[in-house]
Amino acid sequence: MSKKLTVATLPASFEEAMAELEQLVARMEAGELPLEASVAAYKRGSELVKYCAAQLEKVDSQVKVLEGDMLKPFNVDPHAAEADE
Repeated sequence: MSKKLTVATLPASFEEAMAELEQLVARMEAGELPLEASVAAYKRGSELVKYCAAQLEKVDSQVKVLEGDMLKPFNVDPHAAEADE
């Protein structure tokens, strides 16, 4: 039994959107969907990606407001942090 993909329904949270997106990708990669369902899944996936990007942008804005001028670039390389000192 296949569940219908509806483009109009927004997820309740970022985590829910990511979980749904992961399921869609897995089903598409496994070749479980016929062509029309694949197109619908792609459209839904695009909507979920936009939703997640918007959520991340909101959180980024909130962090910038909370941190103000104290924000510093994040260095992944521990040797780069040592070079700055």
